This record gives sequence, C-alpha cells and structure tokens, in this order.
Amino acid sequence: MKLYEKIGYGLGDTASSIFWKLFGVYLLYFYTDVVGLDVAVTGTMFLVTRIWDSCFDPVVGVIADRTDTRWGKFRPYLLWMAVPFGIMGVLTFSSPEFSLTWKTGFAYLTYSLMMMVYSLINVPYATLLGVLSDDPRERVSLSSYKMAFAALGSILALALIEPLVNLFGGDMAGTGSWTKAVAVLAAVAVVLFFCTFSLTKERVVPVSDKSHSLKSDLCDLLRNIPWWMLLGGGFLYCCSIR
Repeated sequence: MKLYEKIGYGLGDTASSIFWKLFGVYLLYFYTDVVGLDVAVTGTMFLVTRIWDSCFDPVVGVIADRTDTRWGKFRPYLLWMAVPFGIMGVLTFSSPEFSLTWKTGFAYLTYSLMMMVYSLINVPYATLLGVLSDDPRERVSLSSYKMAFAALGSILALALIEPLVNLFGGDMAGTGSWTKAVAVLAAVAVVLFFCTFSLTKERVVPVSDKSHSLKSDLCDLLRNIPWWMLLGGGFLYCCSIR
C-alpha cells in the first residue's frame, strides 16, 4: 500500500478523536457550567445515550455490511455522514436561549443524534480496515497509523478549543463562543473524513451470504448471549461512573 493511503486512513481517526476528546473532557463542563443543566440530569442523559448507542452500533454494522455501491461497502459512509457529523457536533455544543426545560430537551436530542451519527460513520470506518488489504502486515501498519492519528486528533482538540473559545468571545462561559469554536473543529473533521474517503480504496470483497435477510441478522444479534453480556457490562460501567 502507498504511504498516502495509510495516512488517509489515519486521518479518519483524527476526525473522530477531535470530537471524542471534546465530549470526554469538555461536554460535561459545557452542559453544567455554560448551559446550566443539573449534573444529575446530564449524567442520566449520558447513561441513557450510551446504553442506546451500545444497541445501535451492531445495527449499523449489519446495515453497512449489506451496503453495495461503486465506492464499496464502507467508504460511502465517510462521504454520506461527514457533513451530518460536523453539523451535529456543532449543535451538540449549542443551546437555545429558552427555559431550562427546553435546554434539557435540546441537549437530549442533539447529543443522542450526534452519537447515532458518530456510529454511522465510525462503525464503517473501523470496518474499513479489513477491506483495504488482505495482507496481515499491512493491516498492522494501518492500525498503527490509525492509533497515531487518533492521538493527533486528541492533541488538536485539547490544544485548540480553549484558544478558539477565547478568540470568539473571550468568555469560557459563553454559549455562542463555544458553538463557533466547535464549528471550526467540525469543519476540520469534515475535511479529514473526505480525505479518508478520497485517499483509500476497498480491495477486499467480504464474503456475504445473501440468503440471510436483515431481519434474520437482527434476530441473530438479539440471540447473541456474549453481546448481551457486553451490553450489561457497559451498563454497569456507565452506572459506576455517574
């Protein structure tokens, strides 16, 4: 594989990590100190959304596996979902100037949709690794680039968000300045996903059994005991960190 393709693949995780790091470090602060939501309300929202996300990810995987376009199975999602990813990221760090009840509802809606869009672009992106090359050594190399560029995304998010917030308003407690700052990072993430789409190519055609319907695959998932155990473990973990 060419170096540019490995870099292109890694840039996808840079885009994802920008928002993952923003969510992990700043979203709770944004909801409680900037928007003014109660900590318990915010914690409950995170819990509910993570549980739903655990159920939604396998569904995205089943759907992506059944996608068939001239660009491949998984690359198209980088093209289709990049702009919605950026838009929802900006809306997640926004809040209407209404009552606290409306602000809470808006937070639930935008964060839930953002996590769904995150799954719709990141599950296919992660699966893309398996179809870029059938050489195990190349896949290990791609994984290394993915991890390195993920770290780059985290560094960019942490290094730029506060200076951007100050640039757009000079007030860490101002909703508008946060929205504008995140919009800049969202634009970068969208461009990076487009780069991943443009610079990579699916070479391996996964073997699929056309005799199984989507409904059948979903029923098989619901009968998958290890998946339920993983879901239960994730639920207990979320409860423990509230």
